[in-house]
Amino acid sequence: MAGLAAIPPDVLSRAGVAYVHYLSFMVCFGALVLERRLIQPNPNKRDATLMVITDIVYGLAALALLGSGILRVLYFGQGSAFYTENPLFWWKVGTYLAVGGLSLYPTITYILWAIPLRKGELPQVSEALANRLGWILNIELVGFAAVPLLATLMARGVGLPGAA
Repeated sequence: MAGLAAIPPDVLSRAGVAYVHYLSFMVCFGALVLERRLIQPNPNKRDATLMVITDIVYGLAALALLGSGILRVLYFGQGSAFYTENPLFWWKVGTYLAVGGLSLYPTITYILWAIPLRKGELPQVSEALANRLGWILNIELVGFAAVPLLATLMARGVGLPGAA
């Protein structure tokens, strides 16, 4: 661990917050992929339970992503002006919030699934509901996939006043 001790504390804390941010993003994206893969009419108990658990993991990871993002903007990133003066940052935040808003419908649906599951029953999932959830998850995945593109451009100064 001598190598770790040689890293200045401020670098280690900045890297740690960035790591939590990136890992949270990957967990969110993975959870959305799993939800999309599992969604189907009248799922079996295992798949319905896994959907509920996966959505809980997604929600926790989304909160970690938001929290670490706020910490990066305020304390551990390039300085708040670097972010807040860049329109790409606001597009990134808006995309994240839009995906979060879209995720409310599936989350409420899965919460409602938990009620029959706790009683040992299966949730009733029509073909129409499964298709609707599938479309919402597809849109969420596209939105989430756009976030790293915006972040990559932003990190290179694209969108900043006076940037080429």
